[in-house]
Amino acid sequence: RIQMAEQQSDREIPTVERPSGIPANFADHLKLMFDLQVLAYQTDMTRIITFMMGPEQSNRTYKEIGIPDVHHSLSHHQGSAEKLGKLKKIDHYHVELMKYYLDRLAETQDMDGSLLDNIIVIYGSGISDGNDHLMQNLPLVVIGGGSDQLKGGIHVRYPEKTPVANLYLTLLDKLGVHLESFGDSTGRLDIE
Repeated sequence: RIQMAEQQSDREIPTVERPSGIPANFADHLKLMFDLQVLAYQTDMTRIITFMMGPEQSNRTYKEIGIPDVHHSLSHHQGSAEKLGKLKKIDHYHVELMKYYLDRLAETQDMDGSLLDNIIVIYGSGISDGNDHLMQNLPLVVIGGGSDQLKGGIHVRYPEKTPVANLYLTLLDKLGVHLESFGDSTGRLDIE
């Protein structure tokens, strides 16, 4: 760590405007968190970040996009077309905000490409249907080049009951952490 810190002392550190506090607006707050993550990668402060855009049982409303209902309550939609429509609108809003993060990663130079070329981002949810609390067939997206370890532009549907831990085990391999198993994994996935 000391050697790495000494090597970094000669690097030009990007300048950023300091916020005066936590933004009241959800999108502004999220973008600030994304900007901090980009800065952390850019300055080699970390190689791994976990970030939750919103807790599963959030009482957050989305008045800024015309949804005054509590998000968690909407997730218990009971098949209501109205509630499902509102959830779809919230999901779309989250994806738009995620696009901001991905654009920032893509426009930030890193080695022979961009940060997005050299990292792996997992975006999605730990529940596929909030109404039934289903934890199978999770809506996950793996984004980034992983330093040329991942092939992009594909959609893969794995067999029923494939544990998400298989994905994590596979990605750990790509990070140089080789384990026999991880959680309830049953093997590795072909995501080349």
